[in-house]
Amino acid sequence: MNPVKMYTTRWCGDCWRAKHFLKSNGIEFKEINIDQSKEAAELVMEHNQGKRRVPTFEIDGAFYGNPPLRELGRLVGAG
Repeated sequence: MNPVKMYTTRWCGDCWRAKHFLKSNGIEFKEINIDQSKEAAELVMEHNQGKRRVPTFEIDGAFYGNPPLRELGRLVGAG
């Protein structure tokens, strides 16, 4: 599996919960703050019907906008 990319913002509560979930399950990920990268924000909007939905995950080339933690676990092979 390629490294998980997690598109976030500093103010997002769902992002904090997802990061805690990934860390708790030993899943490595690269965090990309869309408030600091115009390109990342545009990519997130492209994959979320024009919305800045965070967290958005890129997993093996597919994008998932704020999936429930249970679904995220399934996607990354955790719990």
